[in-house]
Amino acid sequence: MRHKLPTAEEIAKLPADGGSAYNRLIFESSPYLLQHARNPIDWRAWGDEALELAQASDKPIFLSIGYTTCHWCHVMERESFEDEEVARLLNENYICIKVDREERPDLDNVYMSVTQMMTGRGGWPMTVIMTPQKVPFFAGTYFPKSSMLDMLPHFSRIWKEEREKVDEVGRSIIENLAKAQSNQAGGDLDSSHLDRCFDALSQAYDPEHGGFGQQPKFPTPHALSFLLRYHQRTGEQKALNMVSHTLRQIRLSGTYDQIGWGIHRYSTDREWLVPHFEKMLYDQALFAVACLETYQLTEDPLMREACQNTLDYVSRELSSPEGGFYSAEDADSEGEEGKFYLWTEDELIAVLGDEDGKTFINIFGCESLGNYLDEATRQRTGKNIPHLKKSIPEYSHSQVVNPEEFQKKLEKIRKKLFDSRESRVHPQLDDKVLTDWNGLMISAFARAGQAMGIKEYIIRAQKAADFCLSELRQPNGRLLKRWRLGKAGLPAHLEDYAFLAQGLIDLYEATCNPHYLDQAKQLDRSFPRTF
Repeated sequence: MRHKLPTAEEIAKLPADGGSAYNRLIFESSPYLLQHARNPIDWRAWGDEALELAQASDKPIFLSIGYTTCHWCHVMERESFEDEEVARLLNENYICIKVDREERPDLDNVYMSVTQMMTGRGGWPMTVIMTPQKVPFFAGTYFPKSSMLDMLPHFSRIWKEEREKVDEVGRSIIENLAKAQSNQAGGDLDSSHLDRCFDALSQAYDPEHGGFGQQPKFPTPHALSFLLRYHQRTGEQKALNMVSHTLRQIRLSGTYDQIGWGIHRYSTDREWLVPHFEKMLYDQALFAVACLETYQLTEDPLMREACQNTLDYVSRELSSPEGGFYSAEDADSEGEEGKFYLWTEDELIAVLGDEDGKTFINIFGCESLGNYLDEATRQRTGKNIPHLKKSIPEYSHSQVVNPEEFQKKLEKIRKKLFDSRESRVHPQLDDKVLTDWNGLMISAFARAGQAMGIKEYIIRAQKAADFCLSELRQPNGRLLKRWRLGKAGLPAHLEDYAFLAQGLIDLYEATCNPHYLDQAKQLDRSFPRTF
């Protein structure tokens, strides 16, 4: 359950432990950590103080890693972290630490490697139990309350009574992690390596629905980018076809928001119908660039439209007044995943009227019983995710006498639904500005503006670049990781320097303004070669 947070003045008056209403996370800047500030758990942020307390008290660390817009993070909070019984077990026997994986990708990478090593899979929320010396001896992801009530006393007893077993498991994990991360000399690269990558993607490709693998399906724009370059290098038509078909299927699907634009996190099914509804900034950037590059190769108007729609969504929903780009929108609203995006047939008719409502229902694949299933029962809910089987121009040319007028009619219908949807409770906005993701978005706006001749996109990229260079850089030239509510902090990582520098180079190419190239060079010189 979300509560209004106290003002900065009220927070300044709180005791060091947060007082009776809060825990220590109330003093943090991360929206994810602040979400947990009212939990009855004595949460602490990652840092020397928490780690030293674990050593001094000889208690294991309960580490929980997640992010603001993570649906299953919300579920685990409601079930366990807001529960007094679970909180008592944690407070009595563990030092409890919360980490925002978007602010600390370095920590997330280490413990995700451990989690995948121990369980064969990963995800968030990530749950790790480890020694005060930061050596893990148990890891997993989401656990329901029943599992928490079993495992917390179990591992507390193991820690107190079978310390040698903890040490043995810890040593094994560290040894395997060291082997996995050891630097090994590689051989020479040649075109055969590119051929093998292409062959591997061809094997995993879904020729019917696009994308790779079965389910869940991620957009994987990095793989699409490789295929576009492989096509340009070799002339292999299949590589281009795989990209075009995949992007087309995604843009027409429920994984893309047909009413307000923007791509959702991933699809839970093979057909791209039912998404995990959160919208991440970096997904928008990478998807927009993939569509742009495909349009440049194919001149497919749907790819141009997909790029523009996505960037317009970012301009509208993820752009701060100060100039930077916000991180994400949640999957949930009013405690339900996807509620903001779903429609019953009655709701559609009520907003659009009988004729236009039936037109939309027919074209956008809505059903009286709904195409969205209840997650627990797998029963139809009566709610629908709008999606298309073919593009609007294709549909209009095959169904009506005046395609242009029909397309205008459907756009009016979409806008009416969008305006109606705006009155709903919106998903939570993660309003922190991350340097690396902003770099990706600057590249997307700059490249799209240059390629399509849209001056507003280039101006948007300039505004974001100027913001990052002003607000996310220290006097010595080094970058910071995150900005929120006027406050920047946390040391930047390699990807922050790399992605922002790339964004500045793309902006230089779009504007021919040497200032942005000079700033990219300065970032390279200021990057700390030693830590």
